Amino acid sequence: HSLYGGDDRYRLKQEVILGVGGVRLLSALGFETRQYHMNEGHSALLTLELLRRVAPRPRDVRGAESVFDVPHVRELCTFTTHTPVEAGHDHFDYAMVQQVFDTGMDARVLRELGGEERLNPTRLALNMSQYINGVAERHAETSRSLFPRYPIHAVTNGVHAPTWTARAFAELYDRHLPRWRHEPETLVRAECCLADADIWSAHQQAKAELISEVARHGVVMDPALPILGFARRMTAYKRPDLLFADIERLLSIARRWPFQLVLSGKAHPRDWPGKELIRAVHGHLRQLAPAVKSVYLPNYDMRIARLLVAGADIWLNTPQPPMEASGTSGMKASCNGVPSLSVLDGWWLEGHIEGVSGWAIGDGGAHDSGRDAGALYEKLESKVLPLYHGDRTAWIAVMKGSIAKCASLFSSHRMMRRYAVDAYLR
Repeated sequence: HSLYGGDDRYRLKQEVILGVGGVRLLSALGFETRQYHMNEGHSALLTLELLRRVAPRPRDVRGAESVFDVPHVRELCTFTTHTPVEAGHDHFDYAMVQQVFDTGMDARVLRELGGEERLNPTRLALNMSQYINGVAERHAETSRSLFPRYPIHAVTNGVHAPTWTARAFAELYDRHLPRWRHEPETLVRAECCLADADIWSAHQQAKAELISEVARHGVVMDPALPILGFARRMTAYKRPDLLFADIERLLSIARRWPFQLVLSGKAHPRDWPGKELIRAVHGHLRQLAPAVKSVYLPNYDMRIARLLVAGADIWLNTPQPPMEASGTSGMKASCNGVPSLSVLDGWWLEGHIEGVSGWAIGDGGAHDSGRDAGALYEKLESKVLPLYHGDRTAWIAVMKGSIAKCASLFSSHRMMRRYAVDAYLR
């Protein structure tokens, strides 16, 4: 009923229900499960339930207690980590763990598997999984440095293209690339099979739907001017305020190359700095008015997200490297021919081809907010906005590049095939 309900004790109870209860539920329903895939450490307690269920190894000759069959359970488990910093992983006091539920484990064994000082579900999942992966190539590298004793592979995230593709683009793909819904890789042919006029017409329809939604909130936008879109969970490392680091510089760019802004997103209920960032962004938008038409759409959900990733002209992403494990909003935008302007982190390191699928903010080297803000303004002023305003044919070529180079590759179909081959069928 409530994803973020309260204190650590409440959180642990949720993880017991998910992990232990999840295994019991599947069993009660009659499923014979050959692989358990843990998404983050939240479900890691399922490994303790499996250890109780599988036949233990025989007693040794000294008459010691039966030893749990860790290798067998490990063969049943796959673990995907998303969080590239240690502070983002749960930790629970063992005294509280004992009060909340019966682990069925010897305390010494539990500490060996789950962490010596406190129960760390991520550590438990790492120790109890045969296959471990991060969600992008860079993220796997970061995770290997965070957990150096473990072989961490990479399966880059993907998105379900039919869910995130606007109706106008879906109809266009249906006519010219009819297998795209089941084989998104066929979108690689967008550059040769889709006419410029059809791409532009489909985008204008999607943009009109976004502008209509914006009008419901009292802002009338100009369909002739580019819209920069930014929408995601609002938290400090996503740096939603980076675009507004120098308001005067931004206004100067807007006077030369007019643009509009549409933003949206919610903060974690307990992320007070994230909530303050939303407040700050609203203030920045007021500073830009009336020179830059802008809006922060409330009540962010999948409906708003679909409108934004299809109706924006440029998709902005400004995380603090290496905090972006993967990111998927830019993948969703690419399904609609919307190119990304993004910091080189997460999936964009793999999807970025400068001036072909979108543009990079910075060069992938050392990052700080001042340097990144300067790089963002420079790219907007010298490359992105002049191209939109001055050369529609070249702009549509980048739109096609976004579809062909990104939407064709960063799909959930490809991702699931990788998991099947690398993790489940090994």
